[in-house]
Amino acid sequence: MVMGTEELLRLTVAALMARTGERQNVVAEALGLSQAQVSRKQAGRQHWSLEDVDGLAAHYGLHVLDLLAGPTHAVGVLHGSIPPLRPVDVAAPPVQLPRGRAQQLPVQRPATPALSMVLPCVLCGQPTSDEIEGFPQHLSAEECAAAIATAPVPAPQQPAAEPPAPAPEPKPQVEAEPTPAVEPDAPDAPAEPAAPAAGPRAPRTYASGSLVDQITGRVHEALEECSGDLEAAQAALLKGAIPDVMKFFKASRVGGRYEHSEFPPTAEVLRKRSQKGADEIWEGRPKWRNPHVFKAAKQGEQFEVTALDMNAAYLSAFKAWLPIGQLREDTSGVHDRKKSGVHLITPAEWEHTDLPNPLGNRMEPGELWVSESTLRLLLDCARDNLADAPTIHRSLVSGGTEVLLEKLRRALAEVRKDALAEGDELTVNYVKSMYSKLVSTLGESTANRDMRRPDWMHIMRAKAFANLWMKANKIHKAGLQVVEISGTDELHVIGDWRTVFTEGRDMNQVKEKSIYTLGGKS
Repeated sequence: MVMGTEELLRLTVAALMARTGERQNVVAEALGLSQAQVSRKQAGRQHWSLEDVDGLAAHYGLHVLDLLAGPTHAVGVLHGSIPPLRPVDVAAPPVQLPRGRAQQLPVQRPATPALSMVLPCVLCGQPTSDEIEGFPQHLSAEECAAAIATAPVPAPQQPAAEPPAPAPEPKPQVEAEPTPAVEPDAPDAPAEPAAPAAGPRAPRTYASGSLVDQITGRVHEALEECSGDLEAAQAALLKGAIPDVMKFFKASRVGGRYEHSEFPPTAEVLRKRSQKGADEIWEGRPKWRNPHVFKAAKQGEQFEVTALDMNAAYLSAFKAWLPIGQLREDTSGVHDRKKSGVHLITPAEWEHTDLPNPLGNRMEPGELWVSESTLRLLLDCARDNLADAPTIHRSLVSGGTEVLLEKLRRALAEVRKDALAEGDELTVNYVKSMYSKLVSTLGESTANRDMRRPDWMHIMRAKAFANLWMKANKIHKAGLQVVEISGTDELHVIGDWRTVFTEGRDMNQVKEKSIYTLGGKS
């Protein structure tokens, strides 16, 4: 069977990516595309255009004819074991590459082929005893992948051994030094957000570079529209936070595995009883004080208490199990961890007086509706022998996933982290407004017209409360005393909390709000 040109191109791109150790997001950035677009093109769900072919050839330093001659030929030309069909100097001009990537591109080809010395596969560069068309080559892509996976870090060794490698090596050092120089530019408000996009985020292994650039680009646009006026730019960004975050969310779902429902029918238990009333879902919002500590304080004992603040509580809650489609009734009474929704339960008794109840400050006994996050927390407590498992009477569930908001969460977290490092409070406040408003408007709010998922709202809010409870439990397990826990992010403790948590403003850190004295005679 004769292979089509586009199918041959897909194999060539896959081989070049494997040979250079690049991922789709790197190729996407070089072509001005999103990672999802490259994924669809490689999967055959979207066509590679002639413009894309020119960009690919320029990215890898190949002539278009060498790129279209098949994976064996293209990779052979890439590392110098096969002569090119046409000089590379007549190829399309190279595209602008991200910082930190230039020295990794295989444009520098050795004058003397190393093939006769180490017999690397022309597709993946790992040793092989097989041969195809006169060149060492694994017999399948699976063999290449296995060879790469078991290789003892071959990629960094090859550039170090090649003669041209020393020339690019000073470039990362020169580029690494100007990153502190970004800080002196801080007084220039319009230039401040622009600096992080070019500097410290070169690898972009944590979040989608395209999505990160969209978020920071929106900040740049607001500053330009407001002529550098920080207050006016912040007002504009906060005003547009809801439509912006929904736009970024939709961009993060391009090429995703799941097609979620945006306006599924709302179950009766998720409907508000009145315009200003609430529905039937209990989120487990904590509001608890340690009775033993406060009793001792009234009796004259004195305690030094530290009030801690959890960072980006609602952003962390994006990593929650969310239902994908319409909720369906399940009366089996068994929790399926691959599904998500809301559940009618009877919780077990909570007998720990020195640790808050994971259900929050609920006093009424009997059945209640809880979200997925609360039920999972109660089941985790049962596995830790803190209480019996709740009884599940009825569930409204759909197939669920924990990664529905993961790309958006990572992008917002990366932008927030970079902005904090640079003292860019404008971007920090913009990100905070987006993630907090997304959670609060997913229900029946008229402020968000792009989606109505009250089940998601309850699950994410309850996840923030569950995360706070787990931090309190961590303090308790470390032998410290939990004094108070309330809201989404407030935890008061007695003892050296720095042995448990790291201090800072990052998402995996906590801040010290205040230190106060509890008790003692006046």
